[in-house]
Amino acid sequence: MLLSLDWDAYSGCAEYVFDAPIWGTPDREHDRLEAWRERARKRGGHDWSVLDADFPLYPGWEALVGYAGVPTFVTLSHAAAEAWLPLYPGREVLNIDSHHDLYSQTGDPGRWRPGNWAGLGLAAGLVGRYRVRYPDWHTGLAVAEGYDLARTRSELEAALPPELLAQVTLERGPQLPAPAEVEAVLLVQSPAWTSPAHDGAFFGLAEALRSVPLGPAPLHRPPA
Repeated sequence: MLLSLDWDAYSGCAEYVFDAPIWGTPDREHDRLEAWRERARKRGGHDWSVLDADFPLYPGWEALVGYAGVPTFVTLSHAAAEAWLPLYPGREVLNIDSHHDLYSQTGDPGRWRPGNWAGLGLAAGLVGRYRVRYPDWHTGLAVAEGYDLARTRSELEAALPPELLAQVTLERGPQLPAPAEVEAVLLVQSPAWTSPAHDGAFFGLAEALRSVPLGPAPLHRPPA
């Protein structure tokens, strides 16, 4: 099994935070830094810590250090899966994420991007089976994909061919696979969706896992 870890499964948002990127955001340079500065200014502060109430770091990420010793790659964006999946073609992929990443409604559908890498991997035969495991905190956030799995499944049915959808499983929970079951890990920062207040924890985790850079490097964001 391959394990994909999107930091946005842990660096998330609280309920009724209407400027949260989980509502939908592009992956542009502005969204990775300046949009977060705007959110901090809106909350009356010049330090990333003012974001913490609305954009908490949810528990559970600390257990990821258990994958130390498993080959781990770290990257800025899930677009790097275009280089990761061919290293282990045809494997089952478990993606712990706040988004299914199976298709995007905007942009070039054939270009590997954070929102469509999993769908392209399935279509190319690089992924044998695909599971999305949404975090538990989605149960308190009605806008989140992982809040209502039946609703999300129906959206996928309207967008994906049946033969591809048959290889997809949606689930939710805090469970992590045993390290012995994992052949390789991809750790993804996703800075357009994750609070800069949590960058220290992210980079500490990447170091603990002895992560090897793959594709664009994660973003070291300066103070607000």
